[in-house]
Amino acid sequence: MKNELRIALVQSPIIWEQPTSNRKYFSSKIASIKGKVDLIVLPEMFTTGFTMTPENLDVKEGDVTVEWMQDIAKEKNAAIVGSIIYSENGAYFNRLFFVNPNGEVRHYNKRHTFTLAGENEKYQAGNKHLILDYMGFKINLMICYDLRFPVWSRNTVDYDVLLYVANWPKPRIEAWDTLLKARAIENMSYCIGVNRVGKDEKGLEYVGHSAVYDALGKQLVFSEEEEILEVTLSKAHLVETRKKLRFLEDRDQFNLE
Repeated sequence: MKNELRIALVQSPIIWEQPTSNRKYFSSKIASIKGKVDLIVLPEMFTTGFTMTPENLDVKEGDVTVEWMQDIAKEKNAAIVGSIIYSENGAYFNRLFFVNPNGEVRHYNKRHTFTLAGENEKYQAGNKHLILDYMGFKINLMICYDLRFPVWSRNTVDYDVLLYVANWPKPRIEAWDTLLKARAIENMSYCIGVNRVGKDEKGLEYVGHSAVYDALGKQLVFSEEEEILEVTLSKAHLVETRKKLRFLEDRDQFNLE
């Protein structure tokens, strides 16, 4: 079991509906990471911004971006994760991809589509979790609006890390801060949230607040600026915390059907 997981959180602006330009931008940002990291995290819809006009994009763009992620993962010898618009069988998905350094690809379709913006009318919702093992850490992967629904992230399988990628706007940023911390505490896990900065074509402003919390809700990193945040998670610290404070053993016993 690896005892540490080194993570880079890329908090960035996103160019509206310009996948090629965004891939070029993120290539440059990731190249600036000088030290060794194990996992690189990008925001939600990092090649387009949170657009409700997926039909404006070439349907091949999803596969192009996945291939780009594979190239980055191999080059940096690190896994990379983020969500993009993906077209499959005539439907659009807000799909998170987790790409290993060896090129293996896993994905998660956003469970809770954001009805306030009409995401439910444009993108098909998922219905399956993606909880995977990576370098000795069990990671539960989520997207943005999923953060508001604690039952969906409930820790019934003793995962170690809960990770959210997002486009979460400034008017509701206090909810983002509060819920990230709450998800960490209630699930006795690390909780990571990676948000964007800047303004989109709809005039919405994003102020980042990407952060990492430990199992007791202590904030390990935080930023409101365009930058790459680096943090190291300790499996030994998490195990020791859970051993000392056995809160998960007292969780309510129920299952979702």
